[in-house]
Amino acid sequence: MPNTITYRAATGDNDLQAIMQLQKINLPAKITAEELKKQGFVTVDHDMETLRDMNTPFGHSTAWDGNTLAGYALVMETRFRDRIPILFPMFELLDGVVCQGKPLQEWAYFVMGQVCVAKPYRGSGVFAGLYRDMQERLSGDFDFIVTEISTRNPRSIRAHEKVGFQNIHEYTDPWGEHWVVVALGLRTKT
Repeated sequence: MPNTITYRAATGDNDLQAIMQLQKINLPAKITAEELKKQGFVTVDHDMETLRDMNTPFGHSTAWDGNTLAGYALVMETRFRDRIPILFPMFELLDGVVCQGKPLQEWAYFVMGQVCVAKPYRGSGVFAGLYRDMQERLSGDFDFIVTEISTRNPRSIRAHEKVGFQNIHEYTDPWGEHWVVVALGLRTKT
């Protein structure tokens, strides 16, 4: 199956609609507790306007099997820090997180706004392919991809480690949820 997958930046509303459809069926309210634990989940339900704005100028990474969306990884620049209320605390925290000896706010980074692989494509390399696409397209503009993952989502933590993300911070939010902040370097070290 992975040989039939093509990766590219999302272009136009049809791509964004496909992302929203895949996103909606992977929200915690739409999956069983067992599936949530074993297969992972997405946290934020984006609206079209926000998703469209996030896609410019740096397009979201998408994986396609013909006309079927196999997965996506969203690019969220730090300029979106005040746009999605559930993410306010994350951006506030990231300002002070140290990565390679200096605060993240001193690096050129973006937040991987969400990654999701459709059920039939899980375990087939699509997840890693999405990040390869991001690295190839965005390494000239950014030093790091940063994201946070709930420890209730061990599949996502393992998958991020496998593609090279490193743990740079852990914390527990005021509601008792434990989070791991991870970063993936994009620029080659000289």
